[in-house]
Formats: sequence, structure tokens, C-alpha cells
Amino acid sequence: MPLSKELKKEMFWMMLLSRRLDERAWVLHRQGKIAFHISGIGQEAAQVGAVYALNKGKDWLVPYYRDLAMMIAMGMTPTEFVMSLMGKAAEPTSGARQMPSHFSLRQANIVSHSAPVATQSPHASGIGLGIKLDGKDEVVLTTVGEGSTSQGEWYEAVNFAAIHTLPVVFIVENNQYAISVPQEKQMAVSNAADKACGLGLDGFQVDGTKVFEVYEAVERAVEKARNGGGATVIEAKMYRLTPHSSDDDDRSYRTREEVEEHKKRDPILLAREQLIEEGLMTEEEYQEWEEKAKAEVDRAVDEATKAPYPKPEDAAFPVYAEVKHG
Repeated sequence: MPLSKELKKEMFWMMLLSRRLDERAWVLHRQGKIAFHISGIGQEAAQVGAVYALNKGKDWLVPYYRDLAMMIAMGMTPTEFVMSLMGKAAEPTSGARQMPSHFSLRQANIVSHSAPVATQSPHASGIGLGIKLDGKDEVVLTTVGEGSTSQGEWYEAVNFAAIHTLPVVFIVENNQYAISVPQEKQMAVSNAADKACGLGLDGFQVDGTKVFEVYEAVERAVEKARNGGGATVIEAKMYRLTPHSSDDDDRSYRTREEVEEHKKRDPILLAREQLIEEGLMTEEEYQEWEEKAKAEVDRAVDEATKAPYPKPEDAAFPVYAEVKHG
């Protein structure tokens, strides 16, 4: 389905809001107000483009830890995200029982993942099997980084989806580094998408810095899955513009010159330029959106700071079921 002017602008807004929220998380960490942050800066186009191809509220999403832009686009509020960073009781993913960015959102059919990478991939195939057995026309989208395609769980999940023709779209957000390990030390093939061929299903690449190209690619895979055509592996190539996490010093494995060169392909910059060139947004409107994003992030930090922490007596629930007597 061709994107309308309104949808293109909405997608850019989600990218911009996510970026400014992500940047503020780094500041909060450096101020000692949060303990940890893992960033998705540089990957917003792939994330927003992908989820806009879903039928929100009907299809399923099993994300990974960098997918902040996906979560914002799917309905998580900036305040909810900041509350998860701060470990506040009302954060929606786990009631402050999980590390930040272990995303889930029940009302949006978003399923949580674990800290070990690629373990969400079998979950996605399991959900896909349930959809197929129930005869529903739903689709599951799941994501990993390219380093996770070296994990056995990812191979098992993709192989299972291929064998059973499951409605799953596997997205590989190839940001060039698995923590500190570059792609050439992770895999002998040139592209993660090439691995799909050996498992018997379609695999292709897309420019992960271009949000509307990602949307078109994922839309095709989603419709194929919804119509009984089975799974697809999509590799979205981009670059991680930040360190692996707030605990990482990326100067130990890549140069500042390399990072600066890739900033020329910043997905926010590319989408902004495209919208202006197409006459969908003016420079003045963009500056207004910047002010709006800053205000929303300021409000989110203020609200999350004032929110209460969990009560100590709630620590065991819902790990253990509550037993009602009488």
C-alpha cells in the first residue's frame, strides 16, 4: 500500500521522538540518574519502517533490546520508557523487574525477550505456529542483530518456520558490530540474508537507513506471510552510531573517523531531506517538531522522576501466583 503524506510524516515523527528520547537516556546515565542504557541510535529507520507494515493491535511483535523506535511507534509512551530506565513501579514491561529495554507491551501484542540474544526467535516461531493452527490471518515480526544470526536459537527458529510455512518475518538489524566484533569475524558470508537460502526460504537485503524502503520491503514479506506464503528473512543494513551500551567504550575497536563517516548516512538526516525534497515538510516545520520532541522528552523525564518505585513486598509477584482463599 503506497504511503500517504500523513503517514510519511507520522513515521518521521516517530523516528525523531525516539532519537531525542534515546539521546536523553545517555544524559540521564551520565548524570547518575539511571544505571544502564542500550541504544538504538542509527537504527530508527529500520525499526519504524518495519512496524508500520504491521496491522497494529492484531499482528505480533517480538523485538530485541535496541528496538526503542519500534516500541514508540507501536504505542509505548516516552514516560513509560523513562520509567523503565528508572525502575519505577508503573513501567509496563515488567513492573521494574527486568533490565531496561527488555521490551513488552501487552495491549500491542508485543512479547518480552530475555537478555541472552536470539532466544526471542523461537518464541516468534512458536507464536507463528499457534496462529497457523488457529487459522488466523495474523503475522509475527521479530528482530535480532546480525551477531545473533550466529546463535543456534536463530537457526532453529528460522528452520522451524521454513519447514512449517509459518507467518513469521525475521528481521536482522545489521548494525555492523556484535558488541565489539565486526561482521567479517562473525560470518563467512557477505550478508546475513544469504543464510536464508540454506534453510529453504526467501532472504533479501534492504537499506536500513531509509525508512520508506524498509516499509515497502517488510510490507511485501508481511503480505506473503499473511496469505500463507511462509516466512522471510530481511536484512536491514545500517550502522550503530553509539557504543554498544552505556558500559562500552567503542574507541577500543573502531575509530572516530569511521563513526563520523557513517553519520553522513544518519537515518534521521536522510528522512528529513527526503520529506523536504518532496515538499511534505518545511525547514520551519522541522524546527517546530524538534521543539515538540524536546518538550515531550522533558515531560516524560519529569513524570517518571516523580513516579513511585515498587514496594518491597511486591517483589515476588507475579513471579509466584497469588492464592485467593475463601
